[in-house]
Amino acid sequence: QVQLMESGGGLVQAGSSLNLSCAASGGTFKSYVMAWFRQAPGKEREFLASISWSGGNTYFGDSVEGRFAISRDTVNNTVSLQMSNLRPEDTGIYYCNAWSGARGYWGQGAQVTVSS
Repeated sequence: QVQLMESGGGLVQAGSSLNLSCAASGGTFKSYVMAWFRQAPGKEREFLASISWSGGNTYFGDSVEGRFAISRDTVNNTVSLQMSNLRPEDTGIYYCNAWSGARGYWGQGAQVTVSS
């Protein structure tokens, strides 16, 4: 069973940087697409960034392009989200997602709070 575990959330000030990590286990991920989503209070879950496990192709949501980066470590089975120039509107629960092409898996989420 695929399991995803996020880490690295916390409370930061606006303008700061923060890195999130997602440890993936229980599967063979070479055909997967890994992604990060965010859910702010009272809002729907929002796509932030994705990366293909095999080729490293990346895509970003409009709200984070140019500020966030995504990377994967195929040796340690981790996916990272590097966030810079954080804004109060980046506050929310950040979820790691793994998509196999047939089904998706979610982590439990990590809280990120950006104070103004």
